[in-house]
Amino acid sequence: MEGDKPWALISEVGGEHGYQEELVDLMKQHFRIVCYRELLQNPPLHAPKIQAMFMWSYHPAAEPSLLRLLPSLKVIANGGVGIDHLDVPFIASLGVKVTNTPGVVGDATADMAMALLLASARTVLQGHQIAVDPKTTHLPQDLMGYEVTGSTLGIIGMGDVGYKIAKRSKGFDMKILYHNRNRRSAEEERAVGASYCQNLDDLLKRSDFVALAVPLTPDTTGLIGHRELCLMKPTATLVNISRGLVVDQDALVKALQSGTIHAAALDVTHPEPLPRDHPLLSLPNVLITPHIGTNTYQTVRRMVQRMVENALAAVNGQPIPNEVKPK
Repeated sequence: MEGDKPWALISEVGGEHGYQEELVDLMKQHFRIVCYRELLQNPPLHAPKIQAMFMWSYHPAAEPSLLRLLPSLKVIANGGVGIDHLDVPFIASLGVKVTNTPGVVGDATADMAMALLLASARTVLQGHQIAVDPKTTHLPQDLMGYEVTGSTLGIIGMGDVGYKIAKRSKGFDMKILYHNRNRRSAEEERAVGASYCQNLDDLLKRSDFVALAVPLTPDTTGLIGHRELCLMKPTATLVNISRGLVVDQDALVKALQSGTIHAAALDVTHPEPLPRDHPLLSLPNVLITPHIGTNTYQTVRRMVQRMVENALAAVNGQPIPNEVKPK
């Protein structure tokens, strides 16, 4: 019965920050869903009953004012792995659990990293623009790219996503270097043909492509700045599918303008979207996509299913599969 289901808050159905209807239907199997707009229209009716909050693309934002409005809230179920937008210690102080969805986003995100790498290396966007331009009367022979097969890929961050990037890169006979806080086992390294670089500088100097697959933490904020970019080859491409703040964007603009590096392929920026006059948007050697690394029909469905499982466990006082505990 609908009246027996716990109440859950979501951003909206459809719209800029909302869920597709079929995803909301998954939630409705177990929860009485309240949209953020409905909550604001009648807080006394809705707020005391909400026990779970489903967060998608950072919405609804877990502002203290909102959280304090929800006295029965037991869990914030985040869609995605990254929780840098959540103040986990503060949320825990309110007696609210935080969950995420590890293990379900890796394949789609790794696919996106390879898509960006390949599209940038082989000038796919520029080629498309020429091919569809009404003014095109002949095909240019000087639109040259860089060979991916046999090149060297440096992966910074060898967690689930980074390791899956390495698996895909092996199929292109790439030489794989990686830098990670913890070294992978010898068996895991052999499986993908990866070599560990304890020194990040060494990886940057040797790589033709550098892929960023780290979580955003105080240690990784600004990890790639002017010094690091200057260590890269002038023919190298930076691929970022982690978070925009991992890269010093001002330094990146200068490196791309000056030829310090060849190109950048970014699924993430800071902010998102960038201001329309931001110099990254007008550089010919930059490829930017709008943070769509996990956006496949299969992955978003698995993410929502995992969010529901986590939220149900928290509401029912059961062990939570993917709880994120404060550090």
